[in-house]
Amino acid sequence: MPDWSTYLTPGPSERGLGLFCLGVGEQTHTAAQERALGCHALVWLKEGRGQLLHGPERQLFEVRAPALLWLYPGVLHGYRPATRWRQAWALFGGTATTALEELGHLDQSRPVTIYADARPVDRAFQRLLRVAVGHNTAQTVAALYELIATAAVPGGDGVADRLAGLACTALSVQGYAAALGLTVRELRDVVRREAGVTPQELVLRTRLSTAKALLVEEELSVAAVARRVGYDDPAYFSRLFTARTGSSPRAFRRSGSIAGAISSF
Repeated sequence: MPDWSTYLTPGPSERGLGLFCLGVGEQTHTAAQERALGCHALVWLKEGRGQLLHGPERQLFEVRAPALLWLYPGVLHGYRPATRWRQAWALFGGTATTALEELGHLDQSRPVTIYADARPVDRAFQRLLRVAVGHNTAQTVAALYELIATAAVPGGDGVADRLAGLACTALSVQGYAAALGLTVRELRDVVRREAGVTPQELVLRTRLSTAKALLVEEELSVAAVARRVGYDDPAYFSRLFTARTGSSPRAFRRSGSIAGAISSF
């Protein structure tokens, strides 16, 4: 396939979406000069192996296809192919990248992801290329989000799911880590990689979601609900629930179900 590229110039409305595509293309590299981009980029290495030079320390990362390279604004990078190097690429930016970084989906410390099964990421990248060339703004934004989400490879065999299963058991972070056979650092790294949040935040969200279901679906007191989701102090649970949801547990019970919502009109 010959090299090709399409560059886009999003207007104010497109930029207002928070995430926008600035260009896509495919090319074969023999080598790439060292440079820093003015935006984010995803590079899908479809064929080849070599090294990625990344960051001010010029750190070298081994790369072999299929792999995704994550490039960041203002961060030096360069390619050192050892074989034929065939890649697709996409440039993007927007205010949403800040939130994606905070959620752990964009992590400068992990510029290379190598895949055992390339098919999901390849399909997501090909869809992005297709819709971006067609200049469909909404589909392009959706395809960018889909690619970033698909590209996040679970690094701990479903550790986030297993932590969620333990969330309503009152344990410290150290206790959860021990129950999962991990160190605290390993737990934090894996949960952030899988779920984009800290273990504490995942536990809290799981407890609140469980509490909402119990309040709406069960005839339990607020104190009983609090105990079910890991809080011995009902007053603390009520304050926390109200702060995070904007509604007290009793108010949520009145309005949180379909029946309650209908009867409130």
